[in-house]
Amino acid sequence: MQPQVACTERSRSVADVIKLLANQIEAIGLNSWQLRTLSAIKKCRTAALGGHVDACDDCGKLQISYNSCRNRHCPKCQGKNREAWISKREEELLPVPYFHVVFTLPDAINALAIHAPKMVYEILFDAAWETLQQFGKNKGVQMGMVSILHTWGQNLSLHPHLHCIVPGGGIDKNGNWQHIRADGKFLFHVKALSKVFRAKFCEKLKKENASQYQNIREALWEKNWVVFAKRPFGSPKAVVEYLGRYTHKIAISNNRIKEIGKDTVSFTYKDYKQKAQKKEMILSHAEFIRRFALHILPKGFVKIRHYGFLSSTWKRKKLKVLQQKLGIKSVVKEAAKPTILPKCPHCKTGNLRTILVFDKRGPPLYYMGDSQTSIPYKS
Repeated sequence: MQPQVACTERSRSVADVIKLLANQIEAIGLNSWQLRTLSAIKKCRTAALGGHVDACDDCGKLQISYNSCRNRHCPKCQGKNREAWISKREEELLPVPYFHVVFTLPDAINALAIHAPKMVYEILFDAAWETLQQFGKNKGVQMGMVSILHTWGQNLSLHPHLHCIVPGGGIDKNGNWQHIRADGKFLFHVKALSKVFRAKFCEKLKKENASQYQNIREALWEKNWVVFAKRPFGSPKAVVEYLGRYTHKIAISNNRIKEIGKDTVSFTYKDYKQKAQKKEMILSHAEFIRRFALHILPKGFVKIRHYGFLSSTWKRKKLKVLQQKLGIKSVVKEAAKPTILPKCPHCKTGNLRTILVFDKRGPPLYYMGDSQTSIPYKS
């Protein structure tokens, strides 16, 4: 029997809904990879994944912590990954305008995206990059882009789109930086971008799956597609920090869940059709998890991609040279800082040190209950 530990975390999470569904989750119609991902999220920071016992080196208080699942779709596991990503991108910044560009697919593609997500999302990445690449070539430069796939709307519906960092210029044939526009206020005309993006996406889809394309061809062409581009941010660092919010974001965070009842889940969302008015939606447990699972990406699918002069190959060989040409001085990396031990939440002065690692069987019983306050630990 597993020892019970009081939960200190707010008890309204995606994992709670998965647990309440139990075996009924099999009836939702999910594939094996989606079920495997949901299972990992359910086990996150529970005894099922093992953990460790920490002791305060001052007051001796013990604290038991369970391991995280580290799944990229888990609401509890993304904070540190996001900060590391932002830090890495800031090292690569250039003193040029940066734009936030969003490429969005119409809802006519949703049914195909559910059944063939890898194909649809690969085409989305390729079509977006080739669109920017074409506009760059017309200006005689090689463009760069960092793009991040999101598949959801605020109400957990399917809404595939790419958030992109795009510098406002490119590299000419001599390896020098060239601005797209002297005033730096705009990148390209969004209506022109939208038309080229739609044409390239449809061409690729037709080549990849002609029969599926014919089934939805009319719906894909009857409406204008949307490419959105903001004016440049106040500084290059500001755009990276802004877009950094999107890198490891998932379909819904636990803090948006307001109530989990016997049969339903209620959560907040912004209705962008009504000026981002904040509303509340109520779904059954099964429908909530079905919608959440729509946004579990195929196994191994890369959701953050770097292109052109922002690709890893180009940066490894030429980025430092370009930065020097633009007046950026090379910064010597500081030596790695020593690991900072977490503070004891009880005495607030001591540090927590790991004294025992345990597997899914849980910590030994003598670490539980009253022993947590009676076993001293001093370094």
